[in-house]
Amino acid sequence: MPRRPKTSLVANVFQSSIRSGFRRAYNGVQVDPETYLKKFRKANRLPIQTWSDMFNIAESEIDRHADRVIRSSMRTAAFEGAGLGLGGMLTILPDAGILSAITVRMLQKLSLIYGFEYKNEDEVTELWLAAASAAGLDLGRDFVEKQAVERIVPRIIDRIAMRVGAEVAEKWTGRLIPLLSSGIGGTLNYYFVRAWGRRAKKHFYERHHMVRTRGLRDPRVLNLSPRARLNTAD
Repeated sequence: MPRRPKTSLVANVFQSSIRSGFRRAYNGVQVDPETYLKKFRKANRLPIQTWSDMFNIAESEIDRHADRVIRSSMRTAAFEGAGLGLGGMLTILPDAGILSAITVRMLQKLSLIYGFEYKNEDEVTELWLAAASAAGLDLGRDFVEKQAVERIVPRIIDRIAMRVGAEVAEKWTGRLIPLLSSGIGGTLNYYFVRAWGRRAKKHFYERHHMVRTRGLRDPRVLNLSPRARLNTAD
C-alpha cells in the first residue's frame, strides 16, 4: 500500500514527460535520410543508391545492421540515464525528453534500413504506428480510420505515453533513491530502448518481408496510407 502514491506520482510524471518528449521529437528530431544514406552506404560498403535498394540486400544482412543500430542506441540511452539519474525525480523530465529523442532516432534509422522513408504525411504516420507497435500497442483499423489525418500522430503519442507511463512506473520508483538512482536510471534506459528496438525491428522486418514476398516494389504500393493498407489487407 505505501508504494501506491509513489508509483502513481512517477506514472503521472513519466506520462507527461514522455508525451512532451515525443511531441518535441515529432516536431524537431529527424534523421536526414540522404545524409544517413551516404554515411550508411560508405560505412558498410553497400551497393545502394536509395533506401528502397535495401530490398535487394539479404534480409539476414539487414537484420545485422538493425541490431547494431539498436545496440548503439541502448548504450547511448544507458549513459544518458546514468548521468541524469543522479538527480533522481528532479531529472525525470529532461531524461524522458532525451530518451524520447534517442528512441525516435533509432526508429527512424530502423525504418530506413528496412527500406521505408518518411517523406510525406502517410509515411510519417506509418513511422509512428511502428512506434506504437514498439511500445506494445496494437492500434487496429478502428483507431486509424477514426482519426483525422492531422491528429493521428498526436493521438498515437498520447496512447504511447499512457502505455509507457503505466508500464514503467513501478520500476522508475527506484529513481527516488538518491544513491541508487544513477545505476537504476542507466539500467532502465538500457532495457527500455532494447525492448522498443526489438519490437520495432520485428514490425519493420514483417513489413519488409511482406513487400518482398508479394513483390510490391512499386512506390505507389509501398507508400500506401495506413488506411489504404488496412483496406487492401482484407
